[in-house]
Amino acid sequence: MCGIAGFISKNKVAPVGEREELLDRMCKTIVHRGPDEQGTIVRDRAALGMRRLSIIDLKSGQQPIFDCSGNLAIVFNGEIYNFRELKNDLEQKGHRFKTNSDTETIVHAYEEYGADCVQHLRGMFAFAIYDFEQESLFLARDRVGKKPLFYSLTDRGNFVFGSEIKVLIEHGEISREIDFSALDSYLTFGYVPEDFCMFKGVRKLAPGEILLFKKDEITTRKYWDFDYSGASEIKTEGEYIEILRQKIREAVELRLISDVPLGAFLSGGVDSSSVVGIMSQVSDTPVKTFSIGFN
Repeated sequence: MCGIAGFISKNKVAPVGEREELLDRMCKTIVHRGPDEQGTIVRDRAALGMRRLSIIDLKSGQQPIFDCSGNLAIVFNGEIYNFRELKNDLEQKGHRFKTNSDTETIVHAYEEYGADCVQHLRGMFAFAIYDFEQESLFLARDRVGKKPLFYSLTDRGNFVFGSEIKVLIEHGEISREIDFSALDSYLTFGYVPEDFCMFKGVRKLAPGEILLFKKDEITTRKYWDFDYSGASEIKTEGEYIEILRQKIREAVELRLISDVPLGAFLSGGVDSSSVVGIMSQVSDTPVKTFSIGFN
């Protein structure tokens, strides 16, 4: 688990040192998400930071990461399961990589495909890419919203984002005032709608959604949603069992990509037992499991 934070200033009135200190404080609010290291950049209007839990490319995967020209900078929380295949495709198109990280693969995919880069990503992610030439910020969240991302445009015209609300609060321009429309939804439906938040002026980027902040304007759109149209061919119980078995196996294998030892929580239920069972079949080493008990 990592965490990202940042802001785009309305102008560059504040000295770089002050903005660096502010970004550092914002990042420190999510140190629990990334205990291994912190990376930041403050340049022009942009301030990008992240807290990292190192999993892939431990030595050269530090963030922010740039494209070859130094124009695009990315901070990323998550994991891209198909990054090796995507990296090979991009190398064939002429892209040159400096690291073996999935983070760098995203920034090159954005350079190649623009906002449609998300269509090529398979994984869990929340990331921010800043284009220094265009002075634009691009945010994206994975299809089912496994990784969180919050944002706000303050009254002073500064755009703030982060993996947790406390990042935005630390910026200093976000009100702690309750959003009563969100509260009303919670009391009515038992949950807060996906793009709302309990704090007034703060929004969640919805699952399967992208955002562009350019020329002081916010544009969002869905790039993916569940497709309920068209009934699939009805199969036998045995066929469905085999399909489910293959899907779970594929999902487990994809998530075993790591440069550090992996483990699994084992509750004794059917789901965790199935995952650990498949891990033991496809792993070259014994699977370490962890169980939690309460007195």
